Amino acid sequence: MKIKQTSKQGFTLVEIMIVVAIIGMLAAIAIPNFVKARNTAQANACIANMKQIDGGIQQWALEKGKKDADAIVAAEVADYVKGRKMPTCPAGGDYVLGANVAAVPSVTCPNAASTPPHALP
Repeated sequence: MKIKQTSKQGFTLVEIMIVVAIIGMLAAIAIPNFVKARNTAQANACIANMKQIDGGIQQWALEKGKKDADAIVAAEVADYVKGRKMPTCPAGGDYVLGANVAAVPSVTCPNAASTPPHALP
């Protein structure tokens, strides 16, 4: 004679709610860190682009015999930047070359005031 045992397998509603709550807490902790990491990466890319632009301006000025007070010709400077094309801001901003050779390039970027700031050291 066989005795038939019925066993119900599965999770209870309380167990599922606990798992969902734990996943929600982990997401609440992780998402702000991902946003901060993205902003930091964009700032570092902006700073690297501005260094590249500044290097192109200085090389252009040296080869063309320009002085610190001379105006910058953006079309000519682009030939001295990697890829012969002015880089673009990863956050959608625009790079400002400056009025003359001595000026430091800057960026008009929605994240420019974030930490770290988008400015050349």
